[in-house]
Amino acid sequence: MTQSMDAALRAFAPALPMAVALSGGADSTALLLGCARRWPGQVLAIHVHHGLQAAADGFEQHCVALCSKLGVPLRVQRLDARPASGQSPEDAARQARYQALTAVALEDHALGAIQSIAIAQHADDQAETLLLALSRGAGVAGLAAMPAQWTRAGLVWHRPLLQVSAADVRDWLKAQGQAWVEDPTNSDERFTRNRIRAQLLPALHAAFPSFRDTFARSAANAAQAAELLHEMAQQDLSLVGEPPGIKALQGLTRARQANVVRHWLRHAHQTTPGAAQLGELLDQIQACTTRGHHIRIKVGSGFVVRSGLTLEWRRQ
Repeated sequence: MTQSMDAALRAFAPALPMAVALSGGADSTALLLGCARRWPGQVLAIHVHHGLQAAADGFEQHCVALCSKLGVPLRVQRLDARPASGQSPEDAARQARYQALTAVALEDHALGAIQSIAIAQHADDQAETLLLALSRGAGVAGLAAMPAQWTRAGLVWHRPLLQVSAADVRDWLKAQGQAWVEDPTNSDERFTRNRIRAQLLPALHAAFPSFRDTFARSAANAAQAAELLHEMAQQDLSLVGEPPGIKALQGLTRARQANVVRHWLRHAHQTTPGAAQLGELLDQIQACTTRGHHIRIKVGSGFVVRSGLTLEWRRQ
């Protein structure tokens, strides 16, 4: 169920000392303000300066002023987040941001070793993420949207505002008399997420006022299903071997073949097959009944090939 900003802050119990990812927008400003008040002297702010827009310096200035007012140490990490060939700007910025947050949190010991990092995504962000996943035909892992907590690089990451609506975050900030900076790109409807925010969410609210709660339940159900598929894939991978044996794969149902092959490619080779690629690969696995049968399917930046009795992934 959606909750108030105050309720979300009361329920938040991170290991300390902690860091807050501070962009300067309303959501991260509210999260830092709430955390700094609750745990004075135990909070570090990290601002990632992407250098991708003219307004970036204004965001940094706001963060400097806010942290000075709150008595919170601030670390500014400047980086080049320009996308690689074939990579979306949003994905490039997201990956660079997480790498920068991790690096600062692990290296900065001004407050002692940082234990947790909090990110200010809220219930509207979660709904947008789920709708984006649906628009791309995602499986249950994508429909699980954003987890409230996970561990990476020895740090516990939190999204404590996932049950708070965007409007409630801003109303709370106004009640505190605290200003924030609006990202000018948020109104640019050339970006799919911004079109969802501007066009779909208001329509959903008008038709289904509780959509944030129902979407969150659907995401939680998908996350549980994704966890079960992950456990089954691990069991099946131990059965078929690594790299996977073709004959052992043929002994599984097509659904389990798809699940274990996706798991193997994602975890062993950091690549994920598209639906058409996976379908073609499964067809070839089933048809592979003679010694001379050839398999070579493009997946990501390489190929899945037959190598004797097993499959291998080879970089292009």
